[in-house]
Amino acid sequence: MPLADVFSLLVLGQGKSGLDVARWALAHPERVSATTVYGGGTSEPNDATRALEAQGASFVYGTEQVEGAYDVCVTCPGISEFSTFFKAGREHAAQIMGEPEFAYRLSPQNWIAITGTNGKTTTTSLTDYLLKAAGEASVAVGNIGEPPVNEIDGRAHNEWFVAELSSYQIATTAELHPRVAVLLNITPDHLKWHGSFEAYAEAKRKIYANCDENCTVVLDATNDVVRGYVRELKKQPASERKFSYIPLGTCHGLNDSMREDACGSDAAAFLDNGVLTIDFKGVKHALCAASELQIKGEHNASNALASASCAVALGCDDAKIVEGLKSFAPLEHRIEPCGSIAGVQCYNDSKATNVDATLKALAAFGEQRPIVLLGGCDKGTDLADLVAGAEKHCKAVVCFGAAGARFLKAFEGAKLPVYSAGNLESALDEALSHAEAGDIVTLSPACSSFDEFSCFEERGDVFKKLVADRSAERGA
Repeated sequence: MPLADVFSLLVLGQGKSGLDVARWALAHPERVSATTVYGGGTSEPNDATRALEAQGASFVYGTEQVEGAYDVCVTCPGISEFSTFFKAGREHAAQIMGEPEFAYRLSPQNWIAITGTNGKTTTTSLTDYLLKAAGEASVAVGNIGEPPVNEIDGRAHNEWFVAELSSYQIATTAELHPRVAVLLNITPDHLKWHGSFEAYAEAKRKIYANCDENCTVVLDATNDVVRGYVRELKKQPASERKFSYIPLGTCHGLNDSMREDACGSDAAAFLDNGVLTIDFKGVKHALCAASELQIKGEHNASNALASASCAVALGCDDAKIVEGLKSFAPLEHRIEPCGSIAGVQCYNDSKATNVDATLKALAAFGEQRPIVLLGGCDKGTDLADLVAGAEKHCKAVVCFGAAGARFLKAFEGAKLPVYSAGNLESALDEALSHAEAGDIVTLSPACSSFDEFSCFEERGDVFKKLVADRSAERGA
């Protein structure tokens, strides 16, 4: 259902994206007849909300009991679609959606939508980078940058929106129709918000629900769940499926092509003797060797294949894609080199907030065996795979923070040294006390940061500052 020429707006929650939607609405009185924001049960006025009230928005604080009737409700991503607050918004509005869907309805041209449990930010950044390298107008939006609604005004007609979208955001879409949709991987995460792993997976899958003959869908076939979706697509007649799709790798990893796999495919992205290769619509695009990437590890080779697939699907020049792949540098907080202390190399992987992300990081160091700092705010996930991965890839483990005690218990009997610390700073010092010149210490915590920090970015920034301080004291 398209947005009306003029509509009344209800916003649920006063987080950043919700207030940004309210700001857009107030700047467009020709489209929005009235703007009402329900802050939620514990909400209170602040400087930002008072400024919006002064401009004409109505705020209701301290309650989730919505009153009135509205044409459109936009909900903040932290509000679960199964919550009473979300239900109240749905009951009092003709349509309900998240901010990305709202932005899409306002400006639907040229979207690339990227999701997955891990790798979203790197893939989104790299895709935006490759498009720019190929001479395309592009901007990265969503969780990686500004909410899309903030980039709509003044948007060029040919500009690409490369949107990193979470499961929260995709769950509330109905008409989102990206020209290229990317589903990287699905492993357990955010289960409290979605209610079950099955609901979480289905939310991710919605990213390509509206794709048609003008679209391409990129799917990580190395992931068991996503590979199941690839097999379902293969069974559909092309006339029914309509869109093209590119599977990344197979159940055997990135070195095999789905074109030769038992379930088959008309296209594939894979490593051909170590070279990033996209086989699409009868043309084989041999790009660059994975070893030439500045972003290391098999998971980053997969991210690079996904980004390159987007660029190939949009007709970008292979030489320009190769230039972009080779020059793209590691992102902050993602296996980020952050200095050395007395010959010990340190890496900041604070973005690894779940077990799967940490396992990918540990494998990225190859034959080098890092001392890994694990801990933070516990997500309560099973740790058996983490223990096995640490035994395979690590020299030692330091467990810290609120999750420290449970992690220590999980590592009882593990075949590697395991140490404990109270917080991040003491965890670094504990690791350094067991490290020698030439060793690696990495923060890759497999936990969120909320026991000690406000976000993973703050945790990573503090870690880098600690490394810099000790490097200054002890020498690099």
